[in-house]
Amino acid sequence: MKATTLLFLSLAALATQAHASSPDAWAAYDKAVLASCTKASGLKWAKPVGNAAQFDDRVGYTALLLQGQYPQKHMKGQQGTELCLYNKKTKTAYVTEWDSVSPTVKKP
Repeated sequence: MKATTLLFLSLAALATQAHASSPDAWAAYDKAVLASCTKASGLKWAKPVGNAAQFDDRVGYTALLLQGQYPQKHMKGQQGTELCLYNKKTKTAYVTEWDSVSPTVKKP
């Protein structure tokens, strides 16, 4: 009887343990997000601004802010910012212009 109880408790404890990803798995995921977002971006030389924002799995997205240069001639190499949302399930990146959201610095 004690052996059965001990076995049951051991299995219950194993079943409730959280399965955390390894640092290598997170690095590979971050690399995939960056590659997908950079490819989806319309900016030249797009680079991440800070780290990606990891939303809860219930939301299913990772957000990444990118900066680079607009490729259009009429933009004359102006710096631009885009927000990328990466869908964890479909592994698809969606970008939108984010320039108007950037705070402006007032000069004294």
